[in-house]
Amino acid sequence: MATKTAHAYIKGVDSQPRKVSIVASLVRDRYVADAVVILENTPRRAAKAVRKAIESATANLLQSGSIDSKTIAINRISVTAGTRMRRYVPASRGRALPYEKISSNIFVEVVGEEKQKKTAEKKADSKADKKEEKEKK
Repeated sequence: MATKTAHAYIKGVDSQPRKVSIVASLVRDRYVADAVVILENTPRRAAKAVRKAIESATANLLQSGSIDSKTIAINRISVTAGTRMRRYVPASRGRALPYEKISSNIFVEVVGEEKQKKTAEKKADSKADKKEEKEKK
């Protein structure tokens, strides 16, 4: 059986990479079904974004061919820093203090096994067996 891979890259998640990375480490090297259950029960804002990325990568893999959905696992998941938006907060005496809104990029790569196809030999053998049974009757 051959393995296939697919990936999804979600950009501009409105959470800091440090916080998203904590959630991503919960599901690293797990099967997708287990990871989705873990993320649904994780009380963090970043869990929703990580779950969407995993589901997107899974959909990409299932779209590429006949894949056994039970064998899909997370091969690689990484969180990197995205763009920073400069903003200002009002301060006393008419001043404006700068701060940065930091975003994250989430990369998910999933791997899955192809479904086992029935070979032509097995089909031919089963047809021959059926013919023999008919002849015996």
